[in-house]
Amino acid sequence: MRTLSIQDAVDRRQLFWFFALALLILGAGYGLRDPWPADEPRFVLVAKQMVDSGQWLFPHRGHELYPDKPPLYFWLLALSYQLIGSWRWSFLLPSLLSGLGTLYLTYDLGRRLWNHRAGLWAAIAVLSAVQFVYQFKRAQIDPTLVLATTLALYGLCRHLLLGPSWRWFWAGCFAAGLGVVLKGVGFLPLLLLLPFAAMQRGRWRGLAELGAGNGWRWLGGVLAVLGAIGLWLIPVAYVALAGGDPEHRAYLDNLLFKQTATRYAEAWHHRQPVWYFVEVIGLFWLPFSLALPWLWRDWRAAWRGRDARVWLPLAWAILVLVFFSASPGKRDMYILPALPAVALAAAPFLSALSERINFRRALLLFVVALGLLLSGLGASALLASPKFVTALVAERGLGPEVRWLWIMLAGSGLILLLAALACRVRRANLAAAIALVTVWTGYGLIVHPVLDPSSSSRALMQQARSLAGPDTRIGLVAWKEQNLLQAVGPTTEFGYLAPAEQQLQRGVAWQQAAPGQRMLMLQRDAYAACIDWKDPAARLIGTANRRQWWLLRAGALRRCPALP
Repeated sequence: MRTLSIQDAVDRRQLFWFFALALLILGAGYGLRDPWPADEPRFVLVAKQMVDSGQWLFPHRGHELYPDKPPLYFWLLALSYQLIGSWRWSFLLPSLLSGLGTLYLTYDLGRRLWNHRAGLWAAIAVLSAVQFVYQFKRAQIDPTLVLATTLALYGLCRHLLLGPSWRWFWAGCFAAGLGVVLKGVGFLPLLLLLPFAAMQRGRWRGLAELGAGNGWRWLGGVLAVLGAIGLWLIPVAYVALAGGDPEHRAYLDNLLFKQTATRYAEAWHHRQPVWYFVEVIGLFWLPFSLALPWLWRDWRAAWRGRDARVWLPLAWAILVLVFFSASPGKRDMYILPALPAVALAAAPFLSALSERINFRRALLLFVVALGLLLSGLGASALLASPKFVTALVAERGLGPEVRWLWIMLAGSGLILLLAALACRVRRANLAAAIALVTVWTGYGLIVHPVLDPSSSSRALMQQARSLAGPDTRIGLVAWKEQNLLQAVGPTTEFGYLAPAEQQLQRGVAWQQAAPGQRMLMLQRDAYAACIDWKDPAARLIGTANRRQWWLLRAGALRRCPALP
């Protein structure tokens, strides 16, 4: 039995406190809100309908098929619900576990490449990035995708840098295949083989000696990727192609072609300039991105020394940046899988960098600037009620509880300024840690419960049921996913992708079949010309997500000539 040394005990204690801090930051606010737009209600609704219907291969949004994403993430949401029994307490679980898993894989790979201290600094760099915490506190596919890509990167690096370890290579390839079933870009870790081949030819230091004559083993990686994808794609393709249902065939074509190659090459939304992700890294990876102006010198020295341990993950991150920058369609979270790789490339240099006076000054300036911004916004909202405050309250349908939001902002900013004053340049790292904990715990414990009733549409749908009565069936027209997800009592919808006018025609015809037991729910702005808003048959429900919603009894739409 191995005796635990004093240094091992210190390392384990540091790791324990780091993950306790990570759990606090990522978990603050867990269970205090329901799904928020834009993506969360959609994904949870799809998972909920899987559980309710037992239809696991073909996801649905309402009664329509949902072909935008493969189903693995929806399966994880459904599994989390079945384990816990509450959507509110389960829908963030995959993201929370993915965040902790990503941090551990980053730490462990850094530890194996260099040492415990380097691995810990790599994990700290990932946790410090604003984008990482923000995305991993949300129920989107990207956090789970980052776990899959980081696991794939971990397995490949265990083989290419620390190997040979063919089992880890195959495991990494399998993880990449699972990433594809999460989102089409899950294959990206396999691009690591390109810089590896170039470095192997250039005889870089730090590469594993893999030997020759391993063609069948490399082929095993291809089979691992295809095997992971085939676990989902084979049964779906069989049902779609052999079942004779044209909707299933259209689902398969849409998912495999329109939502992958077409979306990448000819994106129809989220179009951004080619340099967009450089801006994202500079702003949303703060405060870790503050280290980049100093790190390039270390990376230049590693390049000259042909250190593959530094440049293999960094080269892969650059390839990811180039890949996403080449597509006209860009969203800030697309670049997130590269963050752990950049942190690993920085890992051996971060400890020394944290001691540099100029870096500490930059870090302290960041804390002060953030403190001034937060305290200024909070104090302004509390004392002067500027236009942005009144606009937010009106658009979100908020009440007096919004005051807690401004108190949180002002209080958090004050704590940051006091931390900067107490720590000064000498302990700027501690000031940054205090800032990280303060902002994210305040966000989770205050922002979540204050904004949730409006942002999730929970209060809106409860009010709709209260106005309609317990037995009246509500027909949703031009609805949003959160409306159907949070609906209380009997509800009907008329398609999500159908044009609003077509939904309205279907809804009016449906209502006329039983006018005494049916009401329509819709937004005011879309049908202002058709409705007599002063008619007693039209009743205001409330405002949520910048939209005003109404309940209409039969006859309220009589001024629309195009309707039946």
